[in-house]
Amino acid sequence: MFLKSSRIIFWIIGAVVLALIFFIGKESFTQPGMERFEGKYKELGKYRNENNTGPVVRIFAVKALDADEKWMREFGDAQPHTKYGKTIVFFFSEEIDQEIELSPKEPYFPTELEGSVLATYEKTPMGEVRFTKGNSK
Repeated sequence: MFLKSSRIIFWIIGAVVLALIFFIGKESFTQPGMERFEGKYKELGKYRNENNTGPVVRIFAVKALDADEKWMREFGDAQPHTKYGKTIVFFFSEEIDQEIELSPKEPYFPTELEGSVLATYEKTPMGEVRFTKGNSK
């Protein structure tokens, strides 16, 4: 009697474990990727410092083909961020079509382009998100 009930418990636990493995695998491989932003932006430049042991600074410049704030925030959230690092995304208007040379120091890009910034997304070293219209720097 005891042997039969322990066998049933074993099969139930095995089925639960298999169901969890299936669910985790399905969720891992069906997450939305960067393809959800196709047709909404064009990358104009990016910068990442060489520091792999301290704060990592990532700066992106993108041309916004769609001026909707919602996707801009989602795009910023989808960018890589490192604990104690900084991630900044500048969204430029459609008139800008040249590659932008970015630097690690403010103002991060040539000052003549400041008027073309639609929005700025920044994730601070402590993970706080700041989204502002225009150039906040």
